Amino acid sequence: MSSVNVSSLDSAQLDNLCINTIRFLSVDAVEKADSGHPGLPMGAAPMAYVLWTRFLRHNPAHPHWFNRDRFVLSAGHGSMLLYSLLHLTGYDLPLEQIKQFRQWGSKTPGHPERGITPGVETTTGPLGQGFANSVGLAIAEHYLAAHFNRPGHEIVDHHTYVLVGDGDLMEGVSSEAASLAGHLKLGKLICLYDDNRITLSASTHITFTEDRARRFEAYGWHTQTVSNGNDLEAIDGAVRAARAEKERPSLILVHTHIGYGSPHKEDTFDAHGSPLGEKEVKLTKQALGWPLDPPFYIPDNALAHFRLALKRGHHAQAEWDARFSEYSKAWPGLAKEFQHAVAGELPKSWDAGIPVFPADAKGMATRVASGKVMNAISKKLPSLIGGSADLDTSTKTALEAMGDFENPDDEAGNLQGSTGGGWSYAGRNLHFGVREHAMGSIANGLAVHGGIIPFTATFFTFSDYMRPPIRLAALMEQGVVFVFTHDSIAVGEDGSTHQPIEQLASLRAIPNLLVIRPCDANETAVAWRVAIETRNRPVAIVLTRQSVPTLDRTQFGAADGLRRGAYVLADAPDGKPDIILIATGSEVSLIVSAGQKLTESGITARIVSMPSWELFEAQPRSYRDSVFPPSTRARLAVEAGATQGWCKYVGDGGDVIGVDRFGASAPGKTMMREYGFTIENVCKHALKLTAQKRPNRHQTTVKRVANPKKK
Repeated sequence: MSSVNVSSLDSAQLDNLCINTIRFLSVDAVEKADSGHPGLPMGAAPMAYVLWTRFLRHNPAHPHWFNRDRFVLSAGHGSMLLYSLLHLTGYDLPLEQIKQFRQWGSKTPGHPERGITPGVETTTGPLGQGFANSVGLAIAEHYLAAHFNRPGHEIVDHHTYVLVGDGDLMEGVSSEAASLAGHLKLGKLICLYDDNRITLSASTHITFTEDRARRFEAYGWHTQTVSNGNDLEAIDGAVRAARAEKERPSLILVHTHIGYGSPHKEDTFDAHGSPLGEKEVKLTKQALGWPLDPPFYIPDNALAHFRLALKRGHHAQAEWDARFSEYSKAWPGLAKEFQHAVAGELPKSWDAGIPVFPADAKGMATRVASGKVMNAISKKLPSLIGGSADLDTSTKTALEAMGDFENPDDEAGNLQGSTGGGWSYAGRNLHFGVREHAMGSIANGLAVHGGIIPFTATFFTFSDYMRPPIRLAALMEQGVVFVFTHDSIAVGEDGSTHQPIEQLASLRAIPNLLVIRPCDANETAVAWRVAIETRNRPVAIVLTRQSVPTLDRTQFGAADGLRRGAYVLADAPDGKPDIILIATGSEVSLIVSAGQKLTESGITARIVSMPSWELFEAQPRSYRDSVFPPSTRARLAVEAGATQGWCKYVGDGGDVIGVDRFGASAPGKTMMREYGFTIENVCKHALKLTAQKRPNRHQTTVKRVANPKKK
């Protein structure tokens, strides 16, 4: 078939041509890949077209321009919709990449991935995650605007748009995130809902018959319904009304037809997760008046219209640059702080106030030490914001007198739980409520927005609720700090439901996640230094509920050894121990005591604190062998968690004291005793491994270890 005649198109015809260009780029890419989801791009193309050509403020030539509007395709299975828009509007995504959809090494993976495709704000695919990320993006905009903007100088002023499907709104994380967004009155968050009434394998009438509009109204959202998803002016009017609504986030329910134009698959789940098929593609193109050949056809008029985004984007960014120049003259200190935050650079001496904790046999819980460190850091690091899942008093993560992130119009005095410093969008304490899943996903949104170092906090066992966003933070290489307290069976009386067993092993299994379980207050301080300095991967800091001794660092290896993942705390006098005792967290003080006891039996022990497997694995082989000499085969690891993975470090000549069954309800000290975390049991295992009981041949000796140099 010959090319579409585009010589004399009126505006409506041009709109229709552009929309069909989006549709058939998507259809052809899915067909060529023989894999993908054509239905959503076909049905949602009109609303996406209106948003991207009439409202979205962005610059395809500079995808990371900071004051751009953010667009999130939460329904990530419809990725070809986004890829088509990115190519057509002028991002660095050539047509050849569209043709390589879902292929090895392409910039067009099956679901959008941040860092692979220019213009993709966040990695989506697991349904509901993008929606919750968008709440984080909106919070970031509100916080940065409140912190940096000054009258007449609004340098942070943009919207967050998110396109969701039925599956996104079914997933529980969306309910958590929507509830919080409504409470916070995030007026610059606008959600377009592709309400096509079809899921991957069924009609929504089988599972999803609630009134979605009334549900969101109950959350405190502004809602509108567009009954015809092809009515561009109705969509335009709804977006304008949403932008005019300042007090509530907006949900626009747009009734669409999945697989629009397909004679046999429109409005069926056959169009959801599989290519249309060669015959149906031909029939669909004929039905919508599109040329059968060539595939991936882009009419010149349509491309020229889409590429106006480059001109608009250049103008918008130039206008903002001029605004920022004036801001810099009026507020030079704030401008410099803003530039550092956006670049991810840390202020000078940001860590100068971190305390050094004196040796103390009684010590303190590492969660308490963490709280002291966080509050010291927060005074010099305004980009550090976050909160807990209704657990500030337990996780010790409240930033004192740093304000509560809340709508200022809702302040109701000194309410229980307020951290001090007033209610405003400049508040540094995010109160997530009992919403762990959304908390993690919102933190990811804060991180990908830029300008913020986000943290979250909850009990360690509830990391299970957060695994999807933790995994996605690792996949996206985002520096979110996940604080977990109550880290072992020493939680005690709360019982097995609250005692983490397998969680350490589970988190260590996530690629690119840095897990740190510090042994005392000073290791906790170093852990926070590492976490703040680490901007290319998430960090999980795992902390105790119970007090642990603060080691005397004049007698033991310096806490800065944490930076290398594992380090020698104390050693045999000749540096040739009979056995190596290894532990993390609260069990380090146990092996210190056990090592001293073993000398009474004539056994010399090297004591190794191993707070982070990942940091240790990053060290050169020479260092790793210096900590665990291959010649010393007698090794005993002690950790109040699953033993999985420790065989790599103890080898076939070693053993592990761990927990491979669920806990129980009893006082923490009782739990630790009954599960074998005692000096006597450690010594028993060590003696068995060394298979020798020499009388007092050696004196109890602690060898001072030199401070390892910082990386």
